[in-house]
Amino acid sequence: MTPEYPTGPELLPQHGVGVIAPFDFALDRELWRWAPPDVSLYLTRLPFTPAPVTVELAEALSDLDSIRRATRDVLAPEPLSVVYACTSGSFVGGAAGERALVQSMLEAGAPRASSTSGGLIEALGLLGMTKIAVVTPYIDSVTQRLLDFLAEHGVEVVSSVGLGLLSHIWKVGYAEVIRAVADVDDAGAQGLFISCTNVPTYDIIAPLERLLGKPVLTANQVTMWSALRSMGFRASAEEQLLVRATQPHAA
Repeated sequence: MTPEYPTGPELLPQHGVGVIAPFDFALDRELWRWAPPDVSLYLTRLPFTPAPVTVELAEALSDLDSIRRATRDVLAPEPLSVVYACTSGSFVGGAAGERALVQSMLEAGAPRASSTSGGLIEALGLLGMTKIAVVTPYIDSVTQRLLDFLAEHGVEVVSSVGLGLLSHIWKVGYAEVIRAVADVDDAGAQGLFISCTNVPTYDIIAPLERLLGKPVLTANQVTMWSALRSMGFRASAEEQLLVRATQPHAA
């Protein structure tokens, strides 16, 4: 008698995304929610830095030598793409800093490389959005670096709000994020961006889009969407406008 073996998504050939996250990243499970059944995530973290969430910490997290080492560490299971999953660390050096960050991953051997902030610019371009509202968990000096980064790419921020947090950003709840979105939404904004990969957003994106009638982009969403798209995969979130409105690159 031939035994029956289980079948299902877990037996599909697996393809990998290498994820480089900050030392305090706490939302691994949220990233997995965008991954289709045949994609696995290989996460590694940057070295611990005992500092509050300031411009100085963002600059430390964007250290190119550390990112090269982290890239090499995550290449062992042969991911098809490597993504730097930190918003502030990828925008703090401006457009040139983000390009250098991605280049450092490619130089370390990543077959494809992207970043959270680069994914945001890619998404805004494909959706044709040049005027947005922004919600961040940051203090003003960090939020301003984001606004400057967007301006370099021709994106106008018509309104913004920062929550002023210096630590424990992952403890922000959906209710607080929704209140901030309600406060910052503006008739002149074509869409909204919720910054920081440590802010949970998966479950509220589609409801906010239905309520506001415009795209809502978030840090973890554009991180995963961009990495998967570069590999020819579609993110598992068909109800979200970004995923519905865009197609992956050919594999």
